[in-house]
Amino acid sequence: MSEPKPVPSVTPLPEWTPRPEPERVTLRGRYVELRPLSSAHYAELFAATCGPEDAELWDYLPAEAPGALSSFWMLMAGIVEEAPTTYAIVPLEGERAGQPTGTFSLLAIDPAHGSVEIGWVLFGRALQRTRAATEAVHLLQAYCLDELGYRRLEWKCNAANEPSRAAAARFGFTYEGRFRSHRVVKGRNRDTDWFSIIDGEWPALRTAHEAWLDPANFDAAGSQIKALKAFT
Repeated sequence: MSEPKPVPSVTPLPEWTPRPEPERVTLRGRYVELRPLSSAHYAELFAATCGPEDAELWDYLPAEAPGALSSFWMLMAGIVEEAPTTYAIVPLEGERAGQPTGTFSLLAIDPAHGSVEIGWVLFGRALQRTRAATEAVHLLQAYCLDELGYRRLEWKCNAANEPSRAAAARFGFTYEGRFRSHRVVKGRNRDTDWFSIIDGEWPALRTAHEAWLDPANFDAAGSQIKALKAFT
C-alpha cells in the first residue's frame, strides 16, 4: 500500500512581509563564536582543514582540497564574494579555543519568501562531534528563524554523504526528498538530498537544543550526559 501524500498547505498569510537580508554579524554562544569570514581567518582555517589527513573533509564539497595557503586564500575569497554571509566557526574551548576551525555560509537567500539555506559546511576535525559544532549550527538556526523571522531553513547535501545526512537529522531538519542527477561535481554525478526546518517546528527544536547545550548536561570532562535525541 502506498504512503499517503502530505496535504499541501494553503494557509493564508495576510500579515506576511519580506524578511531582512542576513548581515555580517557576530553570533556568540557559550562554546563557540561565529565571526564573519575574512582574510584574517584564512591561515588558521587552512591549518585546521587542509592537513595531510584532511582530504576526506573535501570529498563532497564543490572544490578540491587546496594544497597551499595561497590556493586556500583564493578559494575563500571567492566564497565570501559570492556569499558574504559566510562565517568562521571559532570554538571557545578545547584544543583550538579562539582559533577558526570551520566555516559555513548562508546561501539561496530569498527574503521575499522567507527561505534560506545553510551550506558550504566545512568542519575541521577538532570541531567535529563537539558541543561547539552543535551550538554553531544552533546559533545560525536561531539567527535565521528567530531574529530574522525566516519561514524556512534548508540543508542540502550529496545523497552519498552519510555524515551530512545524519547531521541534518540530528539538528532537527526534516528529509524532503532527493533530486536525482541534480549536479555534476568533480566529474561525478550528484544526487542531492533536501532537508528543511520550517518556522512552526522551530520552537520545540530550539527548546531541545537549549536543553542539550545547557552546562548541566555535560560532565566535568565536557562529555554529554544525555544525547540530543533524548530531548527531541
